[in-house]
Amino acid sequence: MKDLEDQILVQRVLQADPESFGELCRRYYDSLVAVADSILADRHLAEDAAQEALAAACRDLAKLKKPERFGPWVGAICRNVAKDMLRQFRRQQARIETSSGNEPDCESDERAAILDQALQQLPQHLREVIFLRFYNEMSYEQMAKILGATQQAIDGRLRRAKKQIAAYLTRKGFRR
Repeated sequence: MKDLEDQILVQRVLQADPESFGELCRRYYDSLVAVADSILADRHLAEDAAQEALAAACRDLAKLKKPERFGPWVGAICRNVAKDMLRQFRRQQARIETSSGNEPDCESDERAAILDQALQQLPQHLREVIFLRFYNEMSYEQMAKILGATQQAIDGRLRRAKKQIAAYLTRKGFRR
């Protein structure tokens, strides 16, 4: 049903109805922030990435071949924007570290740092479902819509992610 609603909203946007694009933005913004946060691990940068993705979607909406697939399409745009931002950030960090010769600061809360490391070692598609489910409290249905996957695929990804996190924490000395 939502796909049909997205299709209608996209068609209205293409007919110069800005309120319809506003509705699409409201519908997907939180999901896009979660997707970007899973890549960037910085909420503020993730919000920037989501806004940039929505701006790109608005600019390129006429290129969308299947309007009913707006969610997965804008999600992919957001993923690419966040990955570009991460590459740019890493290049800047490398230049700063090279010029200053300083080691990066360690996080004071060791448990939080280890959990962050566990999340970062996950493949991107598994990290996304963790952020969407546990940081943004999205339902399987919502996650499936934004990621363009079935609910069963989402369930499988969550199971694999939890298993990999548990294995990582076990290697770091945490007990079940």
